[in-house]
Amino acid sequence: MAGSTVEPPGRSKENSAVRALSRAAAGLRYFLQVLVRRDDRSRYVLAEALARQVYPRYKFSEFGRLIDYDADFIEYYERYCGTVNYHSLDRKYTLDQLMKLVLAVAGDTVECGAFRGASSYLICRRIAGSQKTHHVFDSFEGLSKPGPEDGSHWHAGAMASDEAMIRETLRGFDYVVYHKGWIPEKFQEVKDRRFSFFHIDVDLYQPTLDSLAFFYPRTTSGGIILSDDYGFITCPGQKKAMDSFFSDKPEEIVALPTGQGFVIKK
Repeated sequence: MAGSTVEPPGRSKENSAVRALSRAAAGLRYFLQVLVRRDDRSRYVLAEALARQVYPRYKFSEFGRLIDYDADFIEYYERYCGTVNYHSLDRKYTLDQLMKLVLAVAGDTVECGAFRGASSYLICRRIAGSQKTHHVFDSFEGLSKPGPEDGSHWHAGAMASDEAMIRETLRGFDYVVYHKGWIPEKFQEVKDRRFSFFHIDVDLYQPTLDSLAFFYPRTTSGGIILSDDYGFITCPGQKKAMDSFFSDKPEEIVALPTGQGFVIKK
């Protein structure tokens, strides 16, 4: 066609490379500008931009969440969960906030699957001064053998914890009762108790189902049942157990963006 031009061989690839280098240079300039400014918002924008390139599936929240500036809560988390990562920071914060809703609800509190005691610490801190007793159920030997509903992420013995470590974490609370054993073999020790808050963090299908079968009828109206791993693809068994158990119950499971799910007992 008259007036058209044809690029010489190799020119197209050369132009693409030039454009790519230009984009990289622009990105580097922006990066350097952010480093110079060093304000929180600019760093957040940079982190979001980098994450979009590395793992676009992850969606950043709005800048400036108060939880990120809560020095007391961050100090708690780093003390009891460590500083290697902050994977459960938002879940711990959610648990702590939900506890406010059950302080006036009759009944004890219970956690199945306590790991190192960080969640139980929050529960115990909230119920201080009340008449509630906190119950901890854990094998202290890690997870039981996963079943076919649990996928391939977990294996028997994973998440094993030291009983002495949990006791040290909770040593400041004199209203904790420990029930060492595999779920559900020790449940009968509390068969005559009522509960206002039930935290279930056992990851797998069968122990989740067994825990719900026992504690649901013993949960007081207005009490909360909180599943720690309801919304994670690594714990399909816990979601299956929750969905199956509540399929014929009047309560609706509220799925949270933290990966948790909870119900309020009617």
